[in-house]
Amino acid sequence: MDKRITLITGASRGIGKAAALELARRNHHIVAVARSKLALEKLDDEIKADGGSATLIPMDLKDKSAFETAGQALATRFGRIDGLLANAGILGTLGPLQAVGPRSFEETIEVNLTANWRLIRAMAPLLQRSEAPRAVFISSGVVPRPRAFWGPYQASKAGMEHLALGWADENENLPLRVNIFDPGATRTGMRAEAMPSEDPMTLPTPEDVAKKLAPLLEESETRTGVRISFRDQ
Repeated sequence: MDKRITLITGASRGIGKAAALELARRNHHIVAVARSKLALEKLDDEIKADGGSATLIPMDLKDKSAFETAGQALATRFGRIDGLLANAGILGTLGPLQAVGPRSFEETIEVNLTANWRLIRAMAPLLQRSEAPRAVFISSGVVPRPRAFWGPYQASKAGMEHLALGWADENENLPLRVNIFDPGATRTGMRAEAMPSEDPMTLPTPEDVAKKLAPLLEESETRTGVRISFRDQ
């Protein structure tokens, strides 16, 4: 494989899909991970129509055994990956903390935090085989600016940031570059769910965000352990 191989979670919609299409146009082979096989197949069609290539992995991030299986399959097929975009996330329940049910709280932590630890464990050996490995974790503006009623979501994203930044520090003398990317308010389904009264036409599109996100997964990106905001780019 003479292309950079980049794995993207949550690749079937929103920022993940836009990033997959943008990176494919930049000559990355996309390893697209999402729950919906149908949505992944539609993404594959779009990537191929643009002259790109992809490998599809239908996968639920709550499936603990799926990470190791995916890592082994990629090791067998490619021997490495060059990029990791940890994009997948869920909003969970918005509201007073005492009103959040245990199942919803645990699912939010599982998908937004624990799954990213499993992703690191499974993909780190493959990234170590790349000459210029890059990893980016998608976060949120509620981490530096916590707000009422966003408790489980912002707690999970804050934990994810510290997980990723710790990993960056562990690899500071190695080729792996690990950064956080905060897209800010974006015209996605998750944003509409969180802010139903907001006019989506006032927000940047996922495609706008992807154009600034994609360079962080290129060989030319040298920063590591940095929190990067879309609006500061």
